[in-house]
Amino acid sequence: QVQLVESGGGLVQAGGSLRLSCGASGTIFRLNTMGWYRQAPGKQRELVAVITSGGSTLYADSAKGRFTISRDNAKNTVYLQMNSLKPEDTAVYYCKITADFRGAPAFWGQGTQVTVSS
Repeated sequence: QVQLVESGGGLVQAGGSLRLSCGASGTIFRLNTMGWYRQAPGKQRELVAVITSGGSTLYADSAKGRFTISRDNAKNTVYLQMNSLKPEDTAVYYCKITADFRGAPAFWGQGTQVTVSS
């Protein structure tokens, strides 16, 4: 089992910045992918950005150029630096970790609220 704890959400004005953190604990496979997803009210959960243990990244088009995902493998922690925030970025942001082998289960954090005011 893996436990994920997110932090760093909050209320910010449009154009502002926030940095989310997510720490993983438990039985963690060395090769894994960690990522951030978000869910706005009335919408499906969507990918924001993911990063492998080797450092490869993938971003949603909405995040490119504004958000940066990074990780500290020694601390099993993933970060999401969000700049130039827009009201449409308002959502609950969830952290996810999946081991990099076929059929590996995914583990999710409890979510952290990000609210961007106009």
